[in-house]
Amino acid sequence: MEQYGTIRIKLDELIQKSGISKNKLSHRAEMQRSQINNYCKNEVTRLDTDVLARICTVLHCQIGDLLEFVPPEEEK
Repeated sequence: MEQYGTIRIKLDELIQKSGISKNKLSHRAEMQRSQINNYCKNEVTRLDTDVLARICTVLHCQIGDLLEFVPPEEEK
């Protein structure tokens, strides 16, 4: 089976850099704390563009700061 790589969500890193608490992010982005935790742990299977826009707005970041494409490993 071909591997296409994955998308890594860097929300945990952005939260640490910004100094905002998960509770404040939850309130300002109108998200549940459990949803933020899932994004932080990279346990989201479908990305919601509205949620991503809210996170970027609250954290004053670009989508590229939040998401990273991790290519598949090269076959050896």
